[in-house]
Amino acid sequence: MTTTLITGGNKGLGRETARQLLAHGHDVWIGARDAERGRRAGDELGARLVQLDVTDDASVAAAVATVGDLDVLVNNAGVSGGLAAPADVTADLMRTVFDTTVFGLVRVTRAFLPALLRSTAATLVNVSSGVGSLTLATDPGSMASRYQLVAYSSAKAAVNMVTVQYAKAFPQLRVNCVDPGFTATDFNGHRGVQTVEEGARAIVRAALLGPDGPTGTFFDDSGTVPW
Repeated sequence: MTTTLITGGNKGLGRETARQLLAHGHDVWIGARDAERGRRAGDELGARLVQLDVTDDASVAAAVATVGDLDVLVNNAGVSGGLAAPADVTADLMRTVFDTTVFGLVRVTRAFLPALLRSTAATLVNVSSGVGSLTLATDPGSMASRYQLVAYSSAKAAVNMVTVQYAKAFPQLRVNCVDPGFTATDFNGHRGVQTVEEGARAIVRAALLGPDGPTGTFFDDSGTVPW
């Protein structure tokens, strides 16, 4: 059975990704900073809980010891930084967003890398966003160009580059980033235009890739997303 860990898995896209992967027969661990919320989600879905704060080294190390062998890691945890205007974005705000969205991703990936490298068909999925695409951000015809989310967009652009570098460094893994699209969740105050079921599809597709699947790519439910 394929063992999967989803960070930030107790609600929103993470929870829905867990639900869909459980339906595909995965043994799913929900990584949740809040143990009680994670436990409720796990009980409702039939998943397992591991308390996990991606910004804390000790928490991540404890999660590695709890989960053990791992085939699929979905780095879903992230924070938005709110809707601060560019002139109001501070270094502290940038640091907060990067600490979870980028540094947390690297912290968790590095910690679980030995387990992934032991797997015969390991997959690493990094949840990104179209607003992290430099191409879309500079295309007047793209919705992504309408947003001025300095911290969040920059963090997701960094996630994209981290993904490319991991894919080059570990060709034996399938390493990809996905854009779930503008999905209605707590993360954006439910302003999104699609459901979590729709938003999770690209994440699930990346998690189900076999050893012959693509690596070092960026895609959404419709196809390739430009860098």
